[in-house]
Amino acid sequence: MRVRLAAAGAVVAAGVLLGAACVPAAAASNTLSADETGTVSTDGTVTLSGTYRCSVPAGSGPVFVASTVRTGDEGHGIGGTSARCDGAEHTWVNQGRVSGGTPVAPGSAKVEATLVQLNTRSGLPLPAILAADWHAVDLRPAKD
Repeated sequence: MRVRLAAAGAVVAAGVLLGAACVPAAAASNTLSADETGTVSTDGTVTLSGTYRCSVPAGSGPVFVASTVRTGDEGHGIGGTSARCDGAEHTWVNQGRVSGGTPVAPGSAKVEATLVQLNTRSGLPLPAILAADWHAVDLRPAKD
């Protein structure tokens, strides 16, 4: 019995490795970057931006750019943008006002941006991360 389980495990592992090697070239073209600066307005609205490039088959589910700003231990979702996945580079801009928790102020923070596709093949929209970027960001006062 153990031999069969070991053989089955080897077949599964080989399948995973082969599947990873057969990822379409388009998957490698999914990129995302967040700018190193953002803004905070006097009413607390945070604006983050950057660029993305994606190529996914038409009809395979919508794609979005989601972003989060982190100050200390708190993370705040800052909007989402619908992505156009045509293989070209595009800019994204997300804005959002923090509700609850510590307000975001100008200064040093961390930005997390994610290119997410909602895969609907199973009937339920399941998120699949296509690309991500996270790093320090300098939040500057917005020119209100």
